[in-house]
Amino acid sequence: MNKKTNTVLFILGATLFNVIVCIASFLILFFLYARFIHPILPESSQSWSFTVIFIGAIAVSILVYRAVLKVLIKKIDVEKYFDPIFSKSKSIKKN
Repeated sequence: MNKKTNTVLFILGATLFNVIVCIASFLILFFLYARFIHPILPESSQSWSFTVIFIGAIAVSILVYRAVLKVLIKKIDVEKYFDPIFSKSKSIKKN
């Protein structure tokens, strides 16, 4: 496989990983909320719970994604296997 194929496959795999981590963290946060927090909250504040859980799941997935990506970059020579997504544009010379 060439570098472009590796890059596309990495992006697809990383996106799938991020979505799976986001769904798993949402389910875990929802379970923790339903089990421990929901019974003690007043009904007026329970309406925001889904939004807070959703934002929390996104934040957790970003943090996990960044940590896994840092470990992966340390183990793999990125320049050897992957092509840059955005190529450097040619600078315009001013006269």
